[in-house]
Amino acid sequence: MLRIVLDTNVVLDLFHWANMDAVPIMAALEAGRIVCLVDDSTLDELCRVLTYPQLKLTPEMIAERYARYSALVQRVDAGEAPPLPRCKDRDDQKFLELAARSGAHLLVSKDKALLKLRGRTRLPFQILKPGAVSQLLATLPTGDTACAA
Repeated sequence: MLRIVLDTNVVLDLFHWANMDAVPIMAALEAGRIVCLVDDSTLDELCRVLTYPQLKLTPEMIAERYARYSALVQRVDAGEAPPLPRCKDRDDQKFLELAARSGAHLLVSKDKALLKLRGRTRLPFQILKPGAVSQLLATLPTGDTACAA
């Protein structure tokens, strides 16, 4: 099964903005075709970000989005990540570490600091934008959840 880590902005694309690039990811997640991996630090960041005033979310909306996301993810215990490059944005390092220690196939991000690491270093997973992941999902047969990446 395709195992992915979503950075917080992609989670917002799925559960708040309904970004068109992310719609196929959301459909695959809801259908159980992919596994989304989280840990305490990525969930803590999501909780914090959901309270940002620019999102204009009520406490009820925050609770609904968090509960909906939490019901669709698989929690990974904390642990040591293998040696990894340092992300220029320290807040994004947690996503690299989670992807590495959880055996994720993909880290899905729109963050420039994370995307700059592609091709510059060897990682045990790919870093892709949501649109590229949606295209990848379209190539997988509906009943086949094996990783094609």
